[in-house]
Order: sequence, then C-alpha cells, then structure tokens
Amino acid sequence: MSLHLPFFVYGTLRPGEVNHDLFLRGRTRHEVPARLNGSVLYDGPGYPYAVEEPGGTVYGELVTALPERYEELLAALDRLEEYAPGDPASLYERLEREVTRETDGRSVRAWVYLAAPAVAARLRARGELIESGDWRVRT
Repeated sequence: MSLHLPFFVYGTLRPGEVNHDLFLRGRTRHEVPARLNGSVLYDGPGYPYAVEEPGGTVYGELVTALPERYEELLAALDRLEEYAPGDPASLYERLEREVTRETDGRSVRAWVYLAAPAVAARLRARGELIESGDWRVRT
C-alpha cells in the first residue's frame, strides 16, 4: 500500500482539460488551486513536463482522491504518465514534493509527476519553456 498523498496536477488533468473528466471525475474529494515552487514547465508538445529548477513556479491543482478510489486512481495516473518505478524508459517520475495551496498558503506533501532525468536534460537543452508556469496560458 502506498502513501495516500494528494496529487499535484499541472497539465491535461486540470479541470477543463482533456484528461480531467476521463481520470478524475468521481474519484476525487477536493481539487484546489496550488503551486509547485522550485520547478519550471516545458511544452511536451501536447502535454507539459515539470522540471525542477530553482526560482521557477508551476501552477496547477492539488487533487485529493476519495479514500476508496485512491489505489485505482494512483494506478490509472501512473499508466497515463507512462511511469513505472525503476524503469529507465519512463517519461516521468512520481515524486513526493511540497506544494502550496493557493487558497490558504498551506504547504502540503503531494505526489508530483516530474520529467524523468533523461527527459529533463533534453528539455533543458532544447525544450520550449512555458514562461508563465501555467499550462492554461502557454500560448
């Protein structure tokens, strides 16, 4: 059994985006605006990657799963993000990080899908940075 941490989502899982209803509808208790400090956002293209970078901020939502749906949601998100623990071919790593709730400024530990090391290196070298840190205002 894994830690039942909330998830910080910053791209296609945000409300109004293509994967929100497919993966999160009916599986969450709360979704509140939040930010991840110490990271920047790159366009995939098609979907974003957060990469740890001092001084950056990524905006998204902190999603708390319904307890009875937690394991199912965790497995579904790992599949969506093509994350397999220990697999060097994974595009993302699921890591525990501090995020800040926009509603009250409270810091919360959450799962965040960050670009895997090889992907992060490629993005830093020649990726398209989303200056705002917000997937919704990337254009």
